[in-house]
Amino acid sequence: MKYLLTTYFALLLCSPMAMQSVSANDEKTNIATLRNHTPIEEQQPTKGIPKVINNDKVQMRNYPMQPPLIPHTIRGYEVNLNSNKCIACHSRQRTAESLAPMVSVTHYIDREGNFLAELSLRRYFCNQCHVNQTESKPLVENSFVDMHKLMKQKSQQQ
Repeated sequence: MKYLLTTYFALLLCSPMAMQSVSANDEKTNIATLRNHTPIEEQQPTKGIPKVINNDKVQMRNYPMQPPLIPHTIRGYEVNLNSNKCIACHSRQRTAESLAPMVSVTHYIDREGNFLAELSLRRYFCNQCHVNQTESKPLVENSFVDMHKLMKQKSQQQ
């Protein structure tokens, strides 16, 4: 029964009438979308792949516990079950010669909280959390203000 209801609602949501009503609602309410009000049956021209910032300068983090951004290109890096190119420079054993920052100690802890000699498999695929910094404009408007700026503004107002 659950399968039939799920299938019914999936078909209902994917029907041409549902898609038309969604695009009609977007036009009426002026909701900002990544499609920029392009009708569903049309395709926007693709934009080029943004250029990766490749200067090896550590980028500032925007919030506590944010995974660090990758300050260099990783094109051609292999990260799979048999190989992890990132560890060639960022492992504990290699940081002295590579001068790259060491992977956080949190990456050497398993699910039970035990410290491991090697990278934990749950933290093995670096690109699940870490991304390149690129030269690109935001896709949608962002009004994010860093906590330190907020605190500074608050102390200046008092």
